[in-house]
Amino acid sequence: GALLAGEAKAGPGEPDTREKRLARAADDFVKVRNDLKTLESSDPEVAALRKQAEEQLSLGAFDAARLALTKAIDVDRNSGERLEGRLKERNLSEAATRAARAGVSRTRLEYRVAAADLAAAANLVEKWDKQLAWSYIIGEAHDLYLQGNEFGDNSALTEAISIYGRALALAPRTERPQDWARTQSHLGDALVILGSRESGTARFEEAVAAQRAALLEYTHERVSLLWANAQNGLANALSSLGERESGTARLEEAAAAYREALLENTRERAPLSWATTQTNLGLVLWKLGLRESGTSRLEEAIAAYRVALLENTRERVPLEWARTQNNLGNALVTLGSRENGTARLEEAVAAYRTALLEYTRERIPLEWATTQNNLANALSSLGERENGTARLEEAAAAYRAALLENTRERTPLSWATTQTNLGLVLWKLGLRESGTARLEEAVTAYHTALLESTRERVPLEWARTQNNLGNALVTLGSRESGTARFEEAVAAQRAALLEYTHERVSLLWANAQNSLGNALLSLGRRQNNPAQLEEAIAAYRAALLENTRERVPRVWETTQKNLDFALQQLDEARQTGAAR
Repeated sequence: GALLAGEAKAGPGEPDTREKRLARAADDFVKVRNDLKTLESSDPEVAALRKQAEEQLSLGAFDAARLALTKAIDVDRNSGERLEGRLKERNLSEAATRAARAGVSRTRLEYRVAAADLAAAANLVEKWDKQLAWSYIIGEAHDLYLQGNEFGDNSALTEAISIYGRALALAPRTERPQDWARTQSHLGDALVILGSRESGTARFEEAVAAQRAALLEYTHERVSLLWANAQNGLANALSSLGERESGTARLEEAAAAYREALLENTRERAPLSWATTQTNLGLVLWKLGLRESGTSRLEEAIAAYRVALLENTRERVPLEWARTQNNLGNALVTLGSRENGTARLEEAVAAYRTALLEYTRERIPLEWATTQNNLANALSSLGERENGTARLEEAAAAYRAALLENTRERTPLSWATTQTNLGLVLWKLGLRESGTARLEEAVTAYHTALLESTRERVPLEWARTQNNLGNALVTLGSRESGTARFEEAVAAQRAALLEYTHERVSLLWANAQNSLGNALLSLGRRQNNPAQLEEAIAAYRAALLENTRERVPRVWETTQKNLDFALQQLDEARQTGAAR
């Protein structure tokens, strides 16, 4: 009951699992109870108070246990003030009791309270024992890391990063290389979490540097498992960094580092670590697949996810199982979008629905919302290939469900992405219906998304939203008189191409060129303007440089038809002009 009460304080927070929180709290409970059993003191009053704390803790009376330890701290402090000659002993004793009290607080998920006790403990012992002070400081930083990770507390993460810097000063590489390496690795983990909540890449660059530093001492030959864990940490940082950079070099490095980790984190030796690393490898392969033509990386990602599920079972680790199912769905959607038929997309829908068996709104609302968004993506792609609007309506409903938890205040960038996705499915519905209501809704959704998806913060997502906005405006303009909508569409597509460059994202560039061609064709036809039609033809021809028949046959066919029609319209416009 006490564990559940403490877990309830965590609230939704970041998408850490309830099982992990309870398991960690239980581990902390056992550790602090054992520490209290073995902790000795020359002062009988302190010893009695510690024993009293142990008894209260065993009953789940956390507040009473903390009160007893607080009294023990007071005894040591008061005695230390009276007996200067025994100051060291009293300081060390008080520090040990504070560390024990921190364990009680950690059991209740009161990470800041625990961190404060460990900070005080470090200050008490630093002049007597620097290695012990280092261990307390590392514990303080880790508690703040947990506070930041689980509660979305960015200030706690910032504090943790600063404290790891202090810990490095107490464990110089020349004197204590293993402690130095451990501190660097923990620092890297904290930097990745904070970097994922900020714009830019500076935190990720620092994380990569910290993990590479750790690997200078955590060598394969000397400490193989620690080396594997640091390789995994390095890969996480590289994967996050690569996601925000153009090109694929960092993502390739990340994939290589995950594979290195798997040399030691084998299925036989560490099955759950092996499965988690396989899932992480699948994620970076999927990111690579998004930026490349062909399907080989995506096939590899799917294989990695399926292998991970051999150990990440629902019975054993239900939320990790759900995460893997969700990631599998993402890879299947991307692969399905490059193939004919609907089999991959149907598999993706099934994977997302499976994930939602454990990713419930009550349990982990943000992960539930993310998976709802992903399910909607799959349904939207399916609906595009099927007759009728049933799948598209389901997709719109799933996006709206996701927005119940992915609010602008809580998760502004996820909120904006879901708004963009909602706009896309509303546009698809608008294509199949008469009137303009759905199309107007789509345009509104895109403009709403751009409030947070700015070019400065998320340039590629901004470009995607601009591209989709342009497509919706073209369709809307075709059902209205005048040219205002078409002119807006051309402006939106040109904006998208500022970030969707040929060098950076060749396939997205090609698709945006096709969309620009559509907008210029519509505008040129309505104004009977050969110059605009010539620009449309140039855009279609640019698109065909990447959208080749061998690579993407369906897209090539569509673009080729667009080009042929534009050439026909140009010929007619020239004839009309000549006749005048």
